[in-house]
Order: sequence, then structure tokens, then C-alpha cells
Amino acid sequence: MPTPIHLSLQLAVNVLDAHSLLAAFGALGVGVVLFAETGLLVGFFLPGDSLLFTAGLLCTGSDGGSVHLSLGPLLVAAATGALVGAQCGYLLGRKAGGALLARSRSQRLHEGAKRAEVLLERYGFAKAVVLARFVPVVRTVLNPVAGALEVPVRTFTLWQVVGGLVWSVGLILAGYALGSSVPNIDRYLLPLVALIVVVSLLPLLAELYRAHRARRGGDSDSEKENR
Repeated sequence: MPTPIHLSLQLAVNVLDAHSLLAAFGALGVGVVLFAETGLLVGFFLPGDSLLFTAGLLCTGSDGGSVHLSLGPLLVAAATGALVGAQCGYLLGRKAGGALLARSRSQRLHEGAKRAEVLLERYGFAKAVVLARFVPVVRTVLNPVAGALEVPVRTFTLWQVVGGLVWSVGLILAGYALGSSVPNIDRYLLPLVALIVVVSLLPLLAELYRAHRARRGGDSDSEKENR
């Protein structure tokens, strides 16, 4: 049974700080946070990327603190939260449609919804669902948007599973690998978390660059034909 001190620590947890969340709730907390971030619109502000990376790091015990997680249960909890959350978000969007977003007054949430629609239109269902996993806020709103736009269930489910596993398992293993190979890695935790967020955006940036080049190539061909 939790002691009063432990309960007070849980109540005082900073939900925006990955280390604080992990210290209070452990691997189970990772699953719950990922479910909320990917399945519930109210979870758009939660720190998914940094939480996964920090959790992987803490599996090595390299931070020298009291928080230590087991890699196996962590991977299961993270994958379950990410996959079940995304599927729930999709089903909510399919049932409630745009009414979910219409009720929100958050500007960030509405901007994320617009970016999600652009991803779906520009890259197609499969690629957009995978890429959205690596973009904060967009990974929250794309799932209900996909449901509201009636993306086929089989298509969405297949690619959200692929994207969810690459994102959740990949970031955890990245933190674990780095923590296992670099001594005293906890000293550089904040810069590393910032770096991993930037790296997680690379797939999207690469696709945007490719789309830009393709568009420029198309414009050049049109100009040549007009001449």
C-alpha cells in the first residue's frame, strides 16, 4: 500500500516534466500518458518524445538516482498506450466528427488539426499517419481527424501500428542505447531531449523537402512547355 509520502509525491507530479512523471508512476505512467496524448484531445500538451527517450535512459540506471525502469515492461506499456490511444482517437473522430475540435478553444489544437489535414491530403493516408507520430500536437489530432474524414479502418489501423511501434519503441531504445554507452549521460539530459525532439521531426522535414523539390520540378516542366 502506498505511503502518504509516496501519494503526496504523485499528487505533486509535474505532468510536463518527463523525469517527474517517471519517478511518480514508472512504466505504467508511460502507457497512460501515451494513451492520453494520442487518444484524447486534452492530452496534446503531454511530453511524449522526451518521456520515451528519458524512460529508455532510466532503464540503464545511468542517472544514478532512485528511478530505475525495466526495459521489457516499459516497451510493452509504451507500445500499448501508443497503439490503443491512436485507435481510440480514430474511433472517437469517426463517431463524433468535427464536433470534438469545434468544442476546443485551444489555438494550438486547431493549428494542429489544420496541419493534420494537410498531411493527409498531401502525402496520402498511409504516409501521413506514420509521419504524424513524430510531430507534437499533430500526433494527437490526426487520429480523430482521420476518423472524421473516414479514412478506411484497415488502412488507418495498419499504418498507425507501424508508426506507433517505430516511434515508441524506437525512442525508448535510442535512450537505452545512449545510456548504456555513454557514462554520466544524465548530465546532458536536457540537451539530449531537445536533440531527440529535433531528430524525431526529420522524417517530416525530409518529406516536406521532397515535396518542395517535386513541386519545383513540376513548375519547371510547365514553364518549358509554355515556352
